[in-house]
Amino acid sequence: MSTTAPGLNGQQNNEDHSPESGAKNLSLSSQTIHADDFLNKAQDVAPPLHVSTTFRYSDNPSELKQWKDLDPNIPYDGHIYSRHTAPTTTRFEAILSTILKGQTLTYASGLSAFHALLVFLNPRQISIGGGYHGCHGVIDVHQKLTGVKKIPLDCPAEDLNPGDVIHIETPINPYGTATNLAKFAEKAHSRGAYLTVDATFGPPPLQDPFEWGADIVMHSGTKYIGGHSDMLCGILAVNPVHVKEKWFEQLAKERLVLGNVMGNMEGWLGIRSVRTLEVRVKKQAESVGRLVRWLDSAVRPERYEGKPEATEEERELMSKVLLKVEHASLQEEDIKDGWLLKQMPNGFGPVFSIVLKEVEFAKRLPSKLHLFHHATSLGGVESLIEWRAMTDPSVDTKLLRVSVGIEGWEDLKADILDGFKALVAEA
Repeated sequence: MSTTAPGLNGQQNNEDHSPESGAKNLSLSSQTIHADDFLNKAQDVAPPLHVSTTFRYSDNPSELKQWKDLDPNIPYDGHIYSRHTAPTTTRFEAILSTILKGQTLTYASGLSAFHALLVFLNPRQISIGGGYHGCHGVIDVHQKLTGVKKIPLDCPAEDLNPGDVIHIETPINPYGTATNLAKFAEKAHSRGAYLTVDATFGPPPLQDPFEWGADIVMHSGTKYIGGHSDMLCGILAVNPVHVKEKWFEQLAKERLVLGNVMGNMEGWLGIRSVRTLEVRVKKQAESVGRLVRWLDSAVRPERYEGKPEATEEERELMSKVLLKVEHASLQEEDIKDGWLLKQMPNGFGPVFSIVLKEVEFAKRLPSKLHLFHHATSLGGVESLIEWRAMTDPSVDTKLLRVSVGIEGWEDLKADILDGFKALVAEA
């Protein structure tokens, strides 16, 4: 399957002469900083914030065009009304289209993007497993409207029909474990169905779902794309193989009438944030790898061939509190099989979960920590921990979701250890 990135003019890169196409050969961090250079209209180094909702037409009558004559593939050619396109969000989308390797639209939130995805594909069946409970809530709304039927993720391929959807979140919320995308892409496409992927927990540079056959990739840009816990954003990127079918154009038309666009301020924050995406995510993923090995070695020292990351004293302490750690880096069989290292070659994601031995431990641990905020959401520069039962009724009540920020991992380790010590002392 082709993975070449499209320009905003709807062409694949091997035929792409759009203004932003020169960024395609740059590194990821260079793309996040320069993919929108062609949209610089002033001398500002930092992108200006445009807050207008409406834009003047040309004073030259010969330049005026009817709506039907506008080119939907060149939103930077002129703006009319911000429910359609706006300078700031268009600039943000130009960067995203380059780094996600597919034409990209932004939405008011991750769930509004998922809603737009279902409106567009309008499946009769959606094959889905666990994952974010909010997406299941959106499907419930669509069941009321369209009668769409949920079927298990591990259903036989024969249960799928043309136009159905397999929807996978990988890594999955709240565990941080990963799913084999190539396997499910083959299953979907063998039946004329589509694979849609929520890649929120695995942003660039960690994985590229288009490489493994995804038809549409979704992100809650609120998380790692935003990265500072201060903006709501949803993202849909379309695989370039669907350029001739005009999927992007149809999604854009439907966004215009659904009205689920993101605000100008959020678009500006998105540009600000995505500039540092790679450096943030790489540091976060590295820190999680270290913390997960340390925690896991306390409960499964035999896995570490006599060289556990945790000291004997730490293991004795943590074994009184900690029951289990979950993260893609601990999927031993999948790593041996090879697909996981190919799918996520640059790290396994900056979110993991821990299960404690008692519900009371899970409720109390966040209040014992000083560097972790007890809050929902994830992906920000600050570390968060959440007793997940507060927002997700489907999970183990002893589970805590951990989102690691850009603090020093040694400091986070010391904070967690102090928290465990406090729990043991109280017990």
